[in-house]
Amino acid sequence: MAKHIGILTAGGDSPGLNAAIRGVGKASTGYYGMNVIGFRDGFRGLMENRTVRLDSSVLSGILTIGGTILGTSRDKPHRMPVGDKTLDMTDVLVANYHKHNLDALVCLGGGGTAKNAYRLMQHGLNVITLPKTIDNDVACTDTTFGFDTALTIATEAIDRLHSTAHSHHRIIVLEVMGHNAGWLALAAGIAGGADVVLIPEIPYDVNKVADAIMQRSRGGKGFSIVCVSEGAMPKEEAESLRAAQEAKAAAKKSKNGKKAEAAAETIAELESEQASSTVRLTRQLEQLTRLESRVTILGHVQRGGTPSAADRLLATRLGTACADLIDQGVFGVMIAARGDGFEPVPLEQVAGHRKTVPLDHPWIESARHLGMNMGD
Repeated sequence: MAKHIGILTAGGDSPGLNAAIRGVGKASTGYYGMNVIGFRDGFRGLMENRTVRLDSSVLSGILTIGGTILGTSRDKPHRMPVGDKTLDMTDVLVANYHKHNLDALVCLGGGGTAKNAYRLMQHGLNVITLPKTIDNDVACTDTTFGFDTALTIATEAIDRLHSTAHSHHRIIVLEVMGHNAGWLALAAGIAGGADVVLIPEIPYDVNKVADAIMQRSRGGKGFSIVCVSEGAMPKEEAESLRAAQEAKAAAKKSKNGKKAEAAAETIAELESEQASSTVRLTRQLEQLTRLESRVTILGHVQRGGTPSAADRLLATRLGTACADLIDQGVFGVMIAARGDGFEPVPLEQVAGHRKTVPLDHPWIESARHLGMNMGD
């Protein structure tokens, strides 16, 4: 009897999602003779039972298209807005899974998606996830699809900013995405030839950044490019955040609700201030160096457009590998990229973990050997 497969995309959109949908769908239907449906808008679509049949006509022509034909959302099964309430809708999702007689649910997403898929696995569903995010921060995989496209966009931005920075003898500060991991900023900074690279893993001292820029100026370099990850923080704020997180964890352990709530409020305030940190950094650098400074925030530009060839290839091969594992009856795993191949990794090893840049990573060593300032 033919197997029935469901696919959904959750979390932020990312280049390569359609290539992955196509890879899973075409291999499942064309090679293995399975029936495949897609759920609209992530876990919410599974809850609301909004589906589309993923046959050859739907899958045709989507390889090069950005975004996701299924739509996406950040809704969580156990905390889903319904009307004016937030409810645990897990039982409804489970019921709809069985209503469609699914043999497996394929979830394309990042770290949050892995956690939600793991919760559904604990309720008896056969789930498989594929690692998607421009941040490249999903644990246990060499890389994620979406990262290469975003890296190309960020690098091209640095390339273009070089000319205007050089022409006007300015400091140009470029903020790229990455959440709380510095992979995108670090890689783009190296590939684009930035002079300063600031990442969340290395809290920075603005005075040291300014000193590095002034040394360049005294050496006859009339401009500087600063590539900043959106999660990068000054040392003082990083220490305050770490202290608040430790206080929250300790309060939860001792079941002190008031202290946990107070620590949570402090964390929220610090994270809110982080939204304007790059603008603040740009002003500080202008004051300290007396060099005209400008800021460019790429934002969601990094997520859009046609996926790169590398992302199409990665998403496709992980998608076809997914069909292979479903045929073999392997569930409860994320399909991790391993060199030119793949490896099924148990979801419990992925959920709740984030892959950040190790301080001894070769990319950091290369950046330092090139003379790039890392803010420390």
